[in-house]
Amino acid sequence: MNAKTLFIVLSFSSIFVGCTDDNPSTLMDNPPVVGTTTYNQNVKSIIDNNCVVCHAAVPKNGAPMSLVTYDQVKQAVLSRGLLSRISLENGNSSLMPNGGPRMPQATIDIIVKWEKDGLLEK
Repeated sequence: MNAKTLFIVLSFSSIFVGCTDDNPSTLMDNPPVVGTTTYNQNVKSIIDNNCVVCHAAVPKNGAPMSLVTYDQVKQAVLSRGLLSRISLENGNSSLMPNGGPRMPQATIDIIVKWEKDGLLEK
């Protein structure tokens, strides 16, 4: 690799590494959903990105159930307190995702809207 290519690669790498920020107050919110909220269009990606690390097909890290299917997530909202657990404040030992940080309120609001819209799959 020549010096010019190495310089370009290192420059871009430092830009991307320098832009990381795990501060929960600066996490990007999901935009509000216009229209009806559905599992496949709006909720699945939130669950996949925040919950499935532990709530996989075979749950890990002490997770009591899987959250990989529509039916599993729907039951978690209806009877397992999913909305309550994700809505707790940072520092609460029952907050999900386990260990925090709390998901942005706009992300939580999508799941709340999904429940209000009837927990539709598609």
